[in-house]
Amino acid sequence: MHYVYILKLRNRDYYVGETTNLKNRIKGHLKSDTRTTTRVKLEEIVFYAAFKSKIKALDFEKYLKSSSGFAFRNKRLV
Repeated sequence: MHYVYILKLRNRDYYVGETTNLKNRIKGHLKSDTRTTTRVKLEEIVFYAAFKSKIKALDFEKYLKSSSGFAFRNKRLV
């Protein structure tokens, strides 16, 4: 399975990511094993979705990072 997730950060921003192992990825964010600085900013996981296809997961992640996906996220997901 491939997961797309949204994290809410303390500064009210959102982080969108994709992974095959959601638990380990979140642990990585908490340990600061990632290239981002989400460890000190992470407040909560607000959304995740599972996909059988990696391509569909990556397409959805890309959509959420677009301007129309940004509006969809704010209106429907968070």
